[in-house]
Formats: sequence, structure tokens, C-alpha cells
Amino acid sequence: MDFELSTDQVALRDAARDLLGTLATSERVRQVVEDGSGLDHQLWQQVAAQGWLAIAVPEESGGLGLGAVELAVLAEQVGRHVAPIPFTSTAAAAVVAAEVGALRPWHDDLIAGATSASLAYAEELAVDAPHATLALHVTDDHVTAVDLRDGAPQAEPAMDLTRQVAWLDLSLGGQIAGADRARRLLDLVATLHAAELLGTADRCLEMATDYAKVREQFGRPIGSFQAVKHRLADMLVDVEGMRSAAYYAAWAVATDAPDRSLAASVAKSWCGDAARRVTAGALQVHGGVGFTWEHDLHLYLKRAQLTSRLFGDATLHRRRVTRLLRERVEAGADLW
Repeated sequence: MDFELSTDQVALRDAARDLLGTLATSERVRQVVEDGSGLDHQLWQQVAAQGWLAIAVPEESGGLGLGAVELAVLAEQVGRHVAPIPFTSTAAAAVVAAEVGALRPWHDDLIAGATSASLAYAEELAVDAPHATLALHVTDDHVTAVDLRDGAPQAEPAMDLTRQVAWLDLSLGGQIAGADRARRLLDLVATLHAAELLGTADRCLEMATDYAKVREQFGRPIGSFQAVKHRLADMLVDVEGMRSAAYYAAWAVATDAPDRSLAASVAKSWCGDAARRVTAGALQVHGGVGFTWEHDLHLYLKRAQLTSRLFGDATLHRRRVTRLLRERVEAGADLW
């Protein structure tokens, strides 16, 4: 496998960074936070117009026919800018809608951005549900679709104010797919959340490094102190580990590799824990200013806290890794 992004993937990343750098500025994200909407409608329209939601949908279904790596590239940038849009939920639902007949009524609107989707795993709150028209609830055995067109659920209080979460009434839904589709959806969404966490952590590392260069104490930049250097170095190790885990999982999902589920759960568990370490480290480097509402760091810290728990936290995915490895041993296969 190639361990570098292709020329086209780099161009996609740069275009996404430019778009979000213009439309998902700190000021605009804070506006969404302050009005409590959990969605930037203008940004959402632009994202849809760029074809982001159709990236991994097959060409014969009206999509671009790319895959999980390209979705991960975009998810990383969404996390880097804490963009208040339901990208991962809707892009993943669009992939399912292209393959499951029961979701055809939503398909065209999903890839066009005319509507959005919500996702939940097991007993979790559903992220992005208050402004969605379709929710997919995933367990290890099946996928349930809940039609929200007659009324989305009310948002619940949450730490991350750039997104909204709500409880689903599963009695209003119906099963649309079995265990295989549930596993594939879990793998894809866990991987995309890992990529989002990578983007969030990478930006926090960048913010902390820049601050350490200009903040002075005892007449010199704090970045010259050994303790700060060590903390930043630890953060860098975490971020690069996240990058390797997230993009290997994306490649495994894209190619339907035999270890795709293992790779996805390793990525989600590692990135969930690492992102929380990195954001906490960035907070320590910034000191008192990092705790203030006026500083952007809290947006990233809260985003990482929620994303690390979506579609299974690190503990759940480590248990899944254990189960998958045990199944290999019992089948007489090699562990790796």
C-alpha cells in the first residue's frame, strides 16, 4: 500500500482546507455556538455544492465513486476547523442509501445536501438528530432507520456546542439491514470519527506550538523550557500515531481488507484517547488563557470530548478488538 496521499487526495485536502478556512472561521463557528443552532446552513450548502456528500457514493448512483480515504481526508479537515456541519453522519448515510432500497427516498436529497442524517450506535445519543430527517441506529446485529421528516427530536444539553445531540424514539423506526451492513457502517463511521479527531488534535498541537513560541516567561519564550518541549513532543507523537491509525483504517475500509474491522476499532480507540491527551496538553501549554471563553481552545477540547465517545468510546472499541482477535485465534488464523 502507498503510505502517502495521492496527488488527487492532496488536492482534495487543500481545497477542503481553503473552503473551511473561509467559511468555518472562529467567528462563524462561535456564531453557531451562540445561537444554539448546531448547524451553519451556508457552509452546509457550499459543502454539498462541492460534492462532499457524494464522494463515496458509486457513480451509477449519482456519486463520485471514490472511497473511505477521501472521506477521511474531508473528515480530518472538518475536525481541524470544528466545522458545525453533520458531514460524517450524512456522508455515511448517503453511502448506505445508495445500497439499501429502503432508503432510496432519502438518497438524492442526502447527496445534494437538501437534507441531513443522524447516526447513533447502541444506546448513545444521536448526533446531529435535531436538524435531520433521517436517523440510522446501529447495533452489532442490525441497522434501524428512523424517519424524522414529521418532526426531529429535541436537542439535549451537551458539552460540544458546535453540534446537537438527541435521543431517538426507536419505536418509530424499522430494521433495514442485518449484521453485515451494521458492521460495515460501524467500521466506516468509527474510521471517519478517528479522522475527525486527528484534525482536531493536529490543530490543537499547532495552536500550542505557536503559542509556546510567543508567550514569554522569565524573559524568554516558554517553548524554550524543557518541560514545555517534552509536552509538545508527546503531543506530536500522539498526533502522528493518530494519523497512521486513522488512514490505515480508511485504506482498510476502502479496500475491504480482511482486517478492516480490527483497523477501524484500533483507530477509534487510539484516536479517542490520544485526542483527549493532546487537547489537555494544549490547555496546559496555554495556561490560564486557555481556560477562557474568549480563547478558541475550548471549542476543540469539547469537540474532542464528544467525538471520542461517538460510535463507541475507546473502551468499547478495545473490547471489540479483543473479540475480533479471539475469533481469529479460535479460527486458527494468524493474529496479524
